[in-house]
Amino acid sequence: MSNVIVSGAIANKYGQGGAAWTRLNWILGLKKLGFDVYFVEQIARESCVDAAGAVTSFCDSVNLAWFRSVTDWFGVADRSALVYSSGEQCAGVRWPQLLDLAESAELLVNLSGHLTLAPLLDRIRRKAYIDVDPGFTQFWHADPNTPFQVGRHDFYFTIGENIGSPECPIPTSGIRWRPTRQPVVLDQWPVVTSGALDRTHQPDAPARQSFDRPAASLASASGWCVRFTTAASWRGVFGPVQAGGKTYGLKVHEFRKFLELPQRVPATFEIALDIHPADQKDRDALEQHGWQLVDPREVAGDAAAFRRYVQDSDAEFSVAQGIYVDTNSGWFSDRSVRYLASGKPVLVQDTGFGRHIPTGKGLVTFHTLDVAVHGAEAIAADYAEHCPAAREIAERYFDSDLVLGRMLQEVGVAP
Repeated sequence: MSNVIVSGAIANKYGQGGAAWTRLNWILGLKKLGFDVYFVEQIARESCVDAAGAVTSFCDSVNLAWFRSVTDWFGVADRSALVYSSGEQCAGVRWPQLLDLAESAELLVNLSGHLTLAPLLDRIRRKAYIDVDPGFTQFWHADPNTPFQVGRHDFYFTIGENIGSPECPIPTSGIRWRPTRQPVVLDQWPVVTSGALDRTHQPDAPARQSFDRPAASLASASGWCVRFTTAASWRGVFGPVQAGGKTYGLKVHEFRKFLELPQRVPATFEIALDIHPADQKDRDALEQHGWQLVDPREVAGDAAAFRRYVQDSDAEFSVAQGIYVDTNSGWFSDRSVRYLASGKPVLVQDTGFGRHIPTGKGLVTFHTLDVAVHGAEAIAADYAEHCPAAREIAERYFDSDLVLGRMLQEVGVAP
């Protein structure tokens, strides 16, 4: 059985259930294909914090506790390692064993280039960089004033499927960026069609409707409407990117364009929103326009809660980072993939992915507020057809067997 190492940020994103799924679907997907998969994450001294956010020791950090809870929950704790600083401490698989594993590994799947430790990288014979932040990655790499490089890898993949095409202005810097997608292990994300998760924590919420209810009656049923949700960080960890005299914005800049949506559609729009107190003006504007805001740490603070939140929703509505939209990158959210797999229709801002993935049923796109309104109304009016269409898209375009199988074929690795 071939060894594969996956690296990415879990401990560095403690308390983020969705981020855990992003990394674990690569691990579980490769394991499903027959590989012996190890997960390796590194964390800097200044990133180890306590519950109050103060820098603390590695052993006492919430990061380490979170790492252990996530890898244990997914059943991969015995094949996972969290490396502190340059390797002076290592939780899970020990450092000497990691060095041996690096020597024998057929492939490193390096999500966002997270693994940078030379003693490990130099021993791995085949390295694949997986870009999940298209635009940010390439503009930073091309800017000599930015201390960021994608490093020495043998293969470069990106979920920005339009990068390198004439209609996408993202620079390639001579790198062949191969298109790929965010994989989903479908067994981990079954279809939830009706009442599978109760809403007793929302006593005023209407009863859950079954997918097989006649579509025409669905949106007009007394006291019931489609509940669109999403989980989002208002600003995220990256700032706007300036390149070629243009500023590429963030999700906050796009969301402001669609503030009026809840006032124009008879549906519920809810966001599990991570928003800083300094953005209180934006928070007030959202609530004044009818957006329902919930705390992501409460409703999606671990992997199990995140899955429940997605599967207890009726559909997703979300915008994208401005840089994904303005560059026509073809980016598609891994979070939206989870909604699709669960049989939840997705209404999302267009980033040019329609060149590669069918839209119209199950997956509906928009550029403007008016088009978003029509999209939400269409999903509500024909909900019973949008739900199975959503699952079909996940099966045909995001199934981990297909996505990872293609990647492995390109890098020349077999189980």
